[in-house]
Amino acid sequence: MLFVTYFPHLLAGPILHHSEMMPQFVSRWNWAVRWRNVAVGLFIFSIGLFKKVVIADTFSTWANAGFDVATTLNLFEAWATSLSYTLQLYFDFSGYTDMAIGISLMFNIRLPINFNSPYKAKDIQDFWRRWHITLSCFLRDYIYIPLGGNKVGRYHNYINLFAVFLIGGLWHGASWMFVIWGALHGGAIVLHRLWKDLGLRMRGWLGWFITFNFVNVTWVFFRAKDFESVGKVLGGMIGLNDVILSEKLAIKLSFLQSYGIRFNSDWLSHAGMSHTKDFLIVIGMVVFVMVMKNSQEWSKKLKPNLFMQMLIVFILSLGILSLSKVSEFLYFQF
Repeated sequence: MLFVTYFPHLLAGPILHHSEMMPQFVSRWNWAVRWRNVAVGLFIFSIGLFKKVVIADTFSTWANAGFDVATTLNLFEAWATSLSYTLQLYFDFSGYTDMAIGISLMFNIRLPINFNSPYKAKDIQDFWRRWHITLSCFLRDYIYIPLGGNKVGRYHNYINLFAVFLIGGLWHGASWMFVIWGALHGGAIVLHRLWKDLGLRMRGWLGWFITFNFVNVTWVFFRAKDFESVGKVLGGMIGLNDVILSEKLAIKLSFLQSYGIRFNSDWLSHAGMSHTKDFLIVIGMVVFVMVMKNSQEWSKKLKPNLFMQMLIVFILSLGILSLSKVSEFLYFQF
């Protein structure tokens, strides 16, 4: 009863096993107040709250406008929409788990890390070692290993890998969108394993570029409600609908008009963006995620001093002040 009520939204992650938690609950060492844990826990919680209500909820406005409101998207609107959801999902989900990890640490309970900078992954296998880590472990222990894991023949192993991700897609919901999303990731994992079995290699930057864009494209299936929505976003991303640039660039790039490219002041309006800076924020945040350390890495080097106290107060205040509107955790719907 303690295990269930301690973390009622268990399936949203981190997904924990009874054996991981009960020894911590009964340990007398955890019954005392550990001020170091309180400080680090508050720091992680503050970052998580900021991720959710400041960053993720900002991107949700643009993602919802592109997926749910717009009837058509041009090239840049489609990319802004897909990248907005890619960032929204990460900051929403990792923010939620940071809050869970931070609150638990204040009570000396250590939850496993659930995200480890997944968008820095250089191949699809590396991505799933970094994204929703506890779900990956769950699927490994309860599906992949019982199916035989890698102790079977090569082609049987490929089937096992594909089946795990297909079931992982269905785990999120009974929808063709989730089936396709799971099948795409399963196919990518099999292709990656085949690539390794053939002894082939790829440069790190190229591997990252392919992996990130593959994940970004497949998130479209994860987010879209139907095939029409998928076609709208993916069609726009490959330029099928239209290519429009800001009219501020018309003078310098006027020669592009002969190639069918148009210039307009509201070139991002269908994605819910009113200014070019909104689009630059999306691109800048992608770079930020690539470069910056994650909350777990920062917490390991945390030094409780005046600067850190002021930083925590500032981040926590911004998070609390942003709670004036309705905000739901994205991953609770799955």
